[in-house]
Amino acid sequence: MRADNSPHIVAAARERAAATRERAIAALRHMDAAGQPVSFDAVAREAGVSRSWLYTQPDLRAEINRLRERHGPASSTPQVPDQQRASDASLLRRLEAATARNRQLAEENQQLREQIARAYGELRTMKIHGARAGESR
Repeated sequence: MRADNSPHIVAAARERAAATRERAIAALRHMDAAGQPVSFDAVAREAGVSRSWLYTQPDLRAEINRLRERHGPASSTPQVPDQQRASDASLLRRLEAATARNRQLAEENQQLREQIARAYGELRTMKIHGARAGESR
């Protein structure tokens, strides 16, 4: 008589199913934390599972739909997670710094334009005087 190995086979199948769920949940968490667009295809690729399996899991399906709606339509630019977004005060400081830098560059451009104008003037003067000096010879 053969030994009944079915309990071992059932246990292995349960372990594989649990590992698959864990990979899918980890992929969802990673994509959400990274601000990546969430879709069934993207989660399936990230977790190494099939899309059809994801559709059969009601809780994962609901979470994917929730995250997809929260992040809006998939775009080429990843969404930034809430905890990583810049505050209004931080954005204001960056704007002030950029404005000050623009002002400094505008002043520097004006100085350079004046230097170029002087250099062209000196060059014209040299050509005029150089031509007259050459004519008198």
